[in-house]
Amino acid sequence: MSTSSSLAIRPATASDVAAIFGMIHELAVFEKLEHMMIAKESMLHDSLFGPHPACEALVGEENGEMVTFALFFHNFSTFLCRKGLYLEDLYVKQSVRGKGYGKQMLVALAQLAVERDCGRFEWSVLDWNENAINFYKGMGADVMPDWRICRVAGDALTQLSAGTPKTIALEPSE
Repeated sequence: MSTSSSLAIRPATASDVAAIFGMIHELAVFEKLEHMMIAKESMLHDSLFGPHPACEALVGEENGEMVTFALFFHNFSTFLCRKGLYLEDLYVKQSVRGKGYGKQMLVALAQLAVERDCGRFEWSVLDWNENAINFYKGMGADVMPDWRICRVAGDALTQLSAGTPKTIALEPSE
């Protein structure tokens, strides 16, 4: 896909799954979300390379060693009536941070979004990760202050699918 003097970026292959999975675990630890990681390597393999892939990945190698990955998929904007590229995770190993590899991965993803005629390239960032927020802003990203991620998972998803959503007492709004 692209190569710099020290980082080669390419689409992931099935033989990359173990290394990507290892970096996903490192990411979970970094984000203090390790307790939420229930994924298995076989699940990642099926999600990337099974009969109905749910996502794709790019990997970056320095001197033949995988040091970064980006996992992404297509979403859709009804307002644009075009698909978008949604970056689920971008991770650069601690030992190679500061070399511009995150920027190179974002550029490669933006190029892919343009090649695929996507109307948007989007991702989320944890509100406490000021380094990432500043990095993304420096790359030209707008951090959307008016939007919040809504998520239904686990028992709440099961209850909602059964038509019996879990109800939570809300404080009255002013």
